[in-house]
Amino acid sequence: MNRTELCVHERESLFYPFLHRKFNLPTRVVMAAVSSGLANQGIPTLEMLRFYRRRAEQMVGLIITEPVAIDDPAAADVGMPHFYGGAALRAWKAICRSVQACGCRMMPLLSHAGMLRSAARDISQAEALPIGPSGISPVSFTRCGEVMSRERIHAVTESFGKAAQMARFLGFDGVVIDGAHGGLIEQFLWRATNCRSDEYGGDIISRARFAAQVVQTVRKCVGRNFPIVFNFSQYVGENRGESLVQTPHELEALLQMLCAAGVDVFACDGLGAPAFHGSALNLAGWTRMLAQRPVMAYGGIGLPGRGIDSVLWQLRSRGVDLFAVGRALLADAEWAAKVRLLRDSEIHPYRA
Repeated sequence: MNRTELCVHERESLFYPFLHRKFNLPTRVVMAAVSSGLANQGIPTLEMLRFYRRRAEQMVGLIITEPVAIDDPAAADVGMPHFYGGAALRAWKAICRSVQACGCRMMPLLSHAGMLRSAARDISQAEALPIGPSGISPVSFTRCGEVMSRERIHAVTESFGKAAQMARFLGFDGVVIDGAHGGLIEQFLWRATNCRSDEYGGDIISRARFAAQVVQTVRKCVGRNFPIVFNFSQYVGENRGESLVQTPHELEALLQMLCAAGVDVFACDGLGAPAFHGSALNLAGWTRMLAQRPVMAYGGIGLPGRGIDSVLWQLRSRGVDLFAVGRALLADAEWAAKVRLLRDSEIHPYRA
């Protein structure tokens, strides 16, 4: 097979169905979580419905919503849609049905801002303080919020479960639990923002306890057959020099906890630097090997300067199952269709 034939084959593999014992997707192109900025005081709008539907019509197999706030006073940041309350849930139900009518699947990204919560006055429940495992901001690394008690940890865990249960009731095809983006779960996972001395702080097993409890609660609320995706990153927040786990052994321990709790698919960086010193594999490759679960890779797929064919070959060679495209799909709703038809020159490039 020559290079041209290989490129065509790799592109076509993007559009093979993904078959899993709990869910099937018509293609392997996933719309990653990118903020539309179209919510109105936390409630999805008709413009948001059109935003998602335009992409669902263009060969995208699964849409992951922008981060949505669970029902906790400190969960939402500025502009985050809510995943609670009658008006918001009715709007999400309409969006989900519209996307599914195109043959595409949809999952909400259940999130809690934690210490990333803004102090803006127009934010939902503005009087609520930011919360975190140790009250430490992942941006400034100063103590500026509320340290979560065990009771608050339990309450937030239950809110994740209720949100997942609602997603199933509304007809979504699964849920994604946000363990990245600098949010609350990641703040527990990361040593720099988790200085607790109880069972939720210390080594990676203890720091992952909150994440595992969230997954366990979600699994209990949605049953055995509803898909759960867990999103995480080796390099945390804006501090790209720090890594979440230091060794493959630590990563394996983290993955085993999450798999035992009920994760079906992992979403993680597939194009970043090697996960560990001396290894050629990045986080997606290590996760696929250690967890023996399907992996969804993200990390700038389709952006200028990253040739789509070389990226696809790189990801497929590491056993990646699903390809999450964010900013490229934000810039061009027809990105997937144009890639399949080799119409690269017509793609509208993302500009920051």
